Amino acid sequence: MKSANLRADVLAGLTTAFALVPECIAFALVAQLNPLMGLYGAFVICTITALFGGRPGMISGAAGSMAVVIVALVVQHGVQYLLATVVLGGLIMLLFGALRLGKLVRMVPHPVMLGFVNGLAIVIAMAQFEHFKQGDAWLSGTPLLVMIGLVALTMFVVYVLPRVTRAVPPALVAILGVGLLTYGLDLPTRTLGDMAQIAGGLPKLLMPDIPWTLETLTIIGPYAFLMAMVGLLETLLTLNLTDEITESRGHPDRECMALGAANVASGLLGGMGGCAMIGQTMINLSSGGRGRLSGVVSGTMILLFVLFLSPLIERIPLAALVGVMFVVAQQTFAWGSLRVLNKVPRNDVLVIIAVTIITVLTDLAAAVFCGVIIAALNFAWQHARNLYADSQLDAEGGKQYLAHGTLFFASTTQFLNLFDAAGDPKHVTLDCRHLSFVDYSAIAALMTLRERYEKAGKHLRVVHLSDRCKTLLRRAGAHQH
Repeated sequence: MKSANLRADVLAGLTTAFALVPECIAFALVAQLNPLMGLYGAFVICTITALFGGRPGMISGAAGSMAVVIVALVVQHGVQYLLATVVLGGLIMLLFGALRLGKLVRMVPHPVMLGFVNGLAIVIAMAQFEHFKQGDAWLSGTPLLVMIGLVALTMFVVYVLPRVTRAVPPALVAILGVGLLTYGLDLPTRTLGDMAQIAGGLPKLLMPDIPWTLETLTIIGPYAFLMAMVGLLETLLTLNLTDEITESRGHPDRECMALGAANVASGLLGGMGGCAMIGQTMINLSSGGRGRLSGVVSGTMILLFVLFLSPLIERIPLAALVGVMFVVAQQTFAWGSLRVLNKVPRNDVLVIIAVTIITVLTDLAAAVFCGVIIAALNFAWQHARNLYADSQLDAEGGKQYLAHGTLFFASTTQFLNLFDAAGDPKHVTLDCRHLSFVDYSAIAALMTLRERYEKAGKHLRVVHLSDRCKTLLRRAGAHQH
């Protein structure tokens, strides 16, 4: 590794570590857990995925999407059941990767990706407004003005510094600079230490203290599966986005395996579950982090914060971290998607807007699921409309149909309406050279068509069937003639 790349990765990892700490603490508090569980989870998951994952430069940690999933479990059954759920969720992720199912992310259309990115950018920005509160009340007066001023100063540094020098990550300079300014002038503003005390020891390797019975499995199983699916989905979509930004290719299945192993380790070491974090990944990439070292440094620094550096880290003003995350939200949002809204098909516009809104109002998994369904229904509708047939009488007085398009469940009715069994001559030929048969509905439609002609006392001859269609017919028990 070149020394320039080494330096860039170390500085990027350090910057990302500062941004990881408040997020992991906040997500642990959302899940009603000890903040140290979020930090231990971030250390374990970030380090293991950086070392063994399929996408260098991507940052994983104790993620908010996972925290939301497990709140009910923690409230009803306690922390030990959560740790067992994290371990089981990790095993499901390992199985997912071992079966090479990472490629399923290719089924996610580009408009869904745009909606996912836009929704997460809005969620990242909205989450920062919680730091403008003291308890349940909004800040006012001097504390509010100081908070706004420091946030604005942080954002100014992040935006302007790259025009002066690219030797150091602007987010790192902004965080440290605003921190020193706050400390030097003794400004009255909330710090990381006001969120939680982060001092602690090394995580201990322990099996979750629960009864290992079938009843326990029925409790943690659904949560583990949901946690695994949400984590994998967010990780694979973030991997796709990182591929686009870095113009390189990651390995989805390897990333799934590493994430699974990281979650198993996190659960055994008393940490939260986690997955890829798009905000921190964007910070790492924009700070120059491209190699595995950036993730390793980021994870290791979090452990050092807990063990030795907590007095210093707890003095960092929240305003500096909020300012950095606002910039991340602005840079994550796909502004280009707004410019193309009047240029792309309305169905794609609907998908982008729907996924964005659902991501903000519910969660990522529901949003992507809905987006894929809308896109799939649109695809089916468009293909169903594109089915047609040319017809002509031949020299012997028979009729020939030349069908074009895709025959599947959504187009069978239109396919059958193309033919006039009652009005056609005695001999009819259906030429299938330009017709694609997709599913059993297509075979059933062909058999129904043949029956209609038989009832009318006429003969339907089907020619130029593809080998795939012949196989489908054979399996369905239909005779080919």
